[in-house]
Amino acid sequence: MRKKVSSIVLNVFLLLLGIVTVYPFIWMLCSSFKQNKEIMALQQHLLPQEFTIDNYISMNSHFNFMRFFGNSLFITIVVTLLVVYTSTICGFVLSKYKFKGRNILFGFVLATMMIPWCVTIIPKYTIIQKFGWMDSYKALIIPAMFSGFGIFMMKQHIETIPDEIIEAARMDGANEFYIFHRIIFLMAKNGISSIAIFQFLWTWEDYLWPYLVINTKEKQLLAVGLKMFNGQYSTDYGALFAATAISIIPVLLIYLFFQKQFIAGIAASAVKG
Repeated sequence: MRKKVSSIVLNVFLLLLGIVTVYPFIWMLCSSFKQNKEIMALQQHLLPQEFTIDNYISMNSHFNFMRFFGNSLFITIVVTLLVVYTSTICGFVLSKYKFKGRNILFGFVLATMMIPWCVTIIPKYTIIQKFGWMDSYKALIIPAMFSGFGIFMMKQHIETIPDEIIEAARMDGANEFYIFHRIIFLMAKNGISSIAIFQFLWTWEDYLWPYLVINTKEKQLLAVGLKMFNGQYSTDYGALFAATAISIIPVLLIYLFFQKQFIAGIAASAVKG
């Protein structure tokens, strides 16, 4: 009886926590179908009193939404694929190869996770300027190709793969290229899904770095483009909520598609052996 009561209390608590977490997104989605006067009214209602889709139509009058959306989607997919590949191959080397200085090298990887991102902005910006990559997608893609967090996660995950499988493949004549792409890459799909979701979310939501290195409006990303809704004297909140609601869709689709692998990957990376 005590266990049953504890389970009910825990489920109720998690339900309330879920409602508190999801409510702002529900309010934003509902507000995207409201008129600006209703959004700014003192008496607020969750559901729109006068339903309208004008916000989804008028948001293109502020900026080229589809162009910014496409730019963000392209950069996010490219960076995510690169990070997944580099994290997996580095994790494979650090977990399955024994060489001098391996622990020191892994220590440097862990050290990059402890340095605040804001500390690296000025050095990275200076390097980008010297290389002539300003206002170029190289400035967004190349510095983000490697992730200390991704390498750490994949090392922990690949260590759970039995060494006997790799040795058996080598005895059958498989080279390291084949072992990595046909065995490790497939067996590490849960960890890869976890890294893909995290990296997709971080890149999609990144605002400061694209704002600093991209100057051409047509090349800018969606996170920066949403700032254009803020006018000098007023803000079209209805159109802003509509654009923000659409911008969340790719992240939700990625999470829903990789949900099972994401949970399994987190569990496998946290527990070894």
